[in-house]
Amino acid sequence: MSKGGTMKTDPKFTGLYVPLVTPFTDDLRLAPDALARLADEALSAGASGLVALGTTAEAATLTAEEKQTVVQVCSAACREHGAPLIVGVGTNDTATAIESLRALATRGDVAAALVPTPPYIRPGEAGTRAHFTALAEHGGIPLIVYDIPYRTGQTLSADTLAALGRLPEVAGVKHATGAIDATTVELLGCAPQGFAVLGGDDVVISPLVAAGAHGGILASANLRTADYAELISLWRRGSGAPARRLGAELARLSAALFAEPNPTVIKGVLHAQGRIPSPAVRMPLLAASTSSVRRAALLAGSRTPAGAAH
Repeated sequence: MSKGGTMKTDPKFTGLYVPLVTPFTDDLRLAPDALARLADEALSAGASGLVALGTTAEAATLTAEEKQTVVQVCSAACREHGAPLIVGVGTNDTATAIESLRALATRGDVAAALVPTPPYIRPGEAGTRAHFTALAEHGGIPLIVYDIPYRTGQTLSADTLAALGRLPEVAGVKHATGAIDATTVELLGCAPQGFAVLGGDDVVISPLVAAGAHGGILASANLRTADYAELISLWRRGSGAPARRLGAELARLSAALFAEPNPTVIKGVLHAQGRIPSPAVRMPLLAASTSSVRRAALLAGSRTPAGAAH
């Protein structure tokens, strides 16, 4: 993607983006064939695009070679479906982040990078703004700012996010602050033209889209992808009553899927459904308990008749 100073209009990234799990075998090897199936299933079910190497993908435990394989598999699926691929780039060093972004940009098949606020360092809002400004100017690829203070330790104001959104290469924000609060409402009211606000807290995605968000990056949508895609679509076209019913149902599923650290329950359910070869996760994560997986698997079954039809 070329750097450009062109005027942004409607957001490029709307709808549902699925941050895929990384399937492993029982002995913790990468299972690329299973990943390819998950990618195809998500896009066939109505996802707007995919996210590779997110937190849900256990990216922190993947080798450089494994990361390349994951991106290649997800890229092939996105190319086949004509869908955008977003790739996670997580680091608290600005120079290293720029190098990673430039490497992604040279691939030519990645639509944007999902980049968290620098974790652990807590550089302050001015430092965070300088960090993303440098990435935007030198990374050579569109950015989605990942605002997740309960993982990074750094909160961002609506003013800071709006200022970042005015940078030509900043395409949106993954808003995962753990709540819909006054800052959320302010952000939705002051977001620059062309800047996508994407929900990242699965349990509250329904009210967030109802309040004006453009879509979501939702780990829960590894399951019941079509229903999460429809939930966003219902709100976006103003169908409040069916959206509320479906949103309440999917919120129960999301709560069950996050009863233990992500993505342990999701992997347990995907394995129970026969969609991945093993529920295995890499340490420091531990596999989810049987009871958590069983409860979530029940909720991950087919939708109740009360939900809206297409």
